[in-house]
Amino acid sequence: MKNLLLTLACFFTLASCNNKMKDYVNSDQDYTIIPKPIDIQVKNGRFIIDQNTKVTADKDLEVEAQYLAEILSLSTGKEIQFTDKNTKGNINLIIDSSLESDEAYILSVDYNKVKISGKTAKGIFYGIQSLRQLIQKKARCESESEIASIPATLITDAPRYAYRGMHLDVARHFFSVDFIKRYIDILAMHKMNSFHWHLTEDQGWRIEIKKYPKLTEVGALRNGTIVGNYPGSENDNLKYGGYYTQEEVKEVIAYAAKNHITVIPEIELPGHSSAAIAAYPFLSCFPKENSIVPKGMISEGSKKAQRNGKPKIVQESWGVYDDVYCAGKEETFEVLENILSEVIELFPSKYIHIGGDECPKGNWKRCSLCQKRKKEHGLKDEHELQSYFIQRIEKFVNSKGKNIIGWDEILEGGLAPNATVMSWRGNKGGIEAANADHNVIMSPNSHCYFDHYQAKDRTNEPIAIGGFLPVEKVYSFDPTPDELEASKHKYILGGQANLWTEYIGTEEYAEYMLLPRLTALSESLWSQKKMKNWDDFKVRLSTFRKKYDELGLNYAKHVFKDEE
Repeated sequence: MKNLLLTLACFFTLASCNNKMKDYVNSDQDYTIIPKPIDIQVKNGRFIIDQNTKVTADKDLEVEAQYLAEILSLSTGKEIQFTDKNTKGNINLIIDSSLESDEAYILSVDYNKVKISGKTAKGIFYGIQSLRQLIQKKARCESESEIASIPATLITDAPRYAYRGMHLDVARHFFSVDFIKRYIDILAMHKMNSFHWHLTEDQGWRIEIKKYPKLTEVGALRNGTIVGNYPGSENDNLKYGGYYTQEEVKEVIAYAAKNHITVIPEIELPGHSSAAIAAYPFLSCFPKENSIVPKGMISEGSKKAQRNGKPKIVQESWGVYDDVYCAGKEETFEVLENILSEVIELFPSKYIHIGGDECPKGNWKRCSLCQKRKKEHGLKDEHELQSYFIQRIEKFVNSKGKNIIGWDEILEGGLAPNATVMSWRGNKGGIEAANADHNVIMSPNSHCYFDHYQAKDRTNEPIAIGGFLPVEKVYSFDPTPDELEASKHKYILGGQANLWTEYIGTEEYAEYMLLPRLTALSESLWSQKKMKNWDDFKVRLSTFRKKYDELGLNYAKHVFKDEE
């Protein structure tokens, strides 16, 4: 009898609380969503999340429903259940084929029900990301010290750009699978849809290729790393490395897919290839020549290897190196095609990033085989030889049903027919490519290089590569240049920021350099241009910061010093 009375008391308390929430007066401060939606209505009333909350979903939305149930459970401390559609629930996920965009969503919240509609599961997922930002624990009822609730609203939203990307260099410094998943979680929270995984470099080869085991046996491990800024004050002489097995790659891809993120691999060519050349020296124009090391900053282990007849090393310093893939040898293309075949088999992405940047031409100029190739194909200079190299690789990738992305240097000597250009040296390359009717992803180092410092005063900042990129400048990024004529705007797919890791050796530091700049980038890529307002964003960012704290993320706190 006592238990029955207690149950009834709780029931009537909840009923009373729900009635009060029906007319709760919300304000603009209750809707601080990033990135800012196209349309968001302020309405009266709040939806209470409690033990009676149940999530139901249309067929094929079970993954999203489970995801939402987990978020609600973590946010409220209550166990929220996902049930099938035949069970009555008060949070419903629904496919609505009438919506125009695959990534569009409508979020409707009333005091007694919530509905998220999307044309596809991807749209539903983005609606969930907006919903999670609206959850608050400040509304109170008489016998409840604190309850979780969502302000009533109607949100209609869709992204401005189709491509919203974030890059991570795991070649200079290696990061665990667990961290890669955490990185993907952070991207998903910001409605990003592309993860550019930079897997190969001069300083390390990070992906297992079964046909060429030395790529990871040799190429994934360097004998030391410079200390301090380039070219370094010394070499630490510590072996460093790591790589992802193909099973781990599949695990990451599957995890990203659940978060509606496409993983785009980058296999660098023809430059930035020292690690591969260390594994298979015949890929170099001059296999017997010692690897050149800046200022003699070579490890004792590499010195010993060179004395013992192994001239090629995995580079231990940063920068750009002359030893690149030989363009004159057929073996080079055979190896690269075999590598790319395994990569293409692993990654569902329609894009394969092939790099194409910072390829010195000095070795090609003195290589008889490269000069022979140039003559045979009527190429006037080494820039056209690079274009031959890229176009040949593109033809192979296209034959496998994929397209290439390359940094804007692939424009030099003539652009490959179906290539998408990722413009990093400002907007010039992107404009040139768009004017030639090629798709473009804007990633200018002026606004999108997150390895740059976040503060003018570097006294208390960890070491970085240089430059200064504050949050406000990231927020000002617009992928579509004003000088590009309107008829060519359709070729701008979107934008991407890059996190190069020469000086980023830990997972905590990577997060620090990512946040809150990624939050600013997300609004630049998602929200309509007319919606953007820096002062308004700063207010919403202060609220969004709580999400960082809830998730235990490391971020640049000095950005918020004015609010503290």
